[in-house]
Formats: sequence, structure tokens, C-alpha cells
Amino acid sequence: MQAISNISTNRGYDPHMPAGRPPIKMPTEFGRLLASARKEAGLTQLELAQRVGTTQRVMAYWERESVVLKAEQLNALADALGVSVDGLLGRSSKPTQRGGPAGRAKRVFDQVNSLPRDRQKRVLDVLETVLAGELAQRRAS
Repeated sequence: MQAISNISTNRGYDPHMPAGRPPIKMPTEFGRLLASARKEAGLTQLELAQRVGTTQRVMAYWERESVVLKAEQLNALADALGVSVDGLLGRSSKPTQRGGPAGRAKRVFDQVNSLPRDRQKRVLDVLETVLAGELAQRRAS
């Protein structure tokens, strides 16, 4: 009796099939974020490794294992991927809100900042004139 094969010969090569061995363990949070940023940038491990001055093997290790990178390495990765270091580390890049209400001057400056450039210039010209007068008065007294 002859064995029957279930392998279909009319299915071509699938370019979306992952290459290499499947990982044995789950990647670290940093490794997951690094791999995600790399894929989003459309880079392979080798291409990213070349941009940051290391090897593909090291890049695979960084994506898989718990690593401690130097500040220069983190900066090189962030620059090569077009993301912030905070983004690579999983931190939100939102500035932390300070407690208490915003002062009156800050609120006014925020409003001025939202104006078109030509109007901002007019407001700043008036403000600089008033401030120059105040400083001159202080010096005189």
C-alpha cells in the first residue's frame, strides 16, 4: 500500500510566513516594544542592527532577552526607529501635570500662543514695551 501525501503542490511560497525557529519563551516588555517599533519602521533585524552599529544576532537577543543597554545604545535605537527613548521604554511622553491651577499669566500666554503669528507678534510688542517701561522705572527708583 502506498502512502498518500497531503502536501499541496499548487500553494506557492508564502512571504508572510515567519522565518527561523519559533521563540521558546516570551519576549520581555522592552523586547516586544523594540520589535514592534522595528516592524512599524519597516526594518528587519539586520537593517536595524546595521543602523545602530551591531549585529543581527545581538538585535535578536535584545528583542528576546532581558537586557541592560547603555544610554548611547538606547539613543541610537530611538534615532534609527524614529521614536523617543520614552516610547521604547514604554513610558508615555506626556508631561506630568503639576498640582494646582495654572496662574493667570500662564493662561494668558497660552491664549496668546494659540493666536496666528502676526497677532502674537503684536501682543508681544505691546508687552515688551510695557515691560521695558517697568524696568526703566525700577532702575530710576
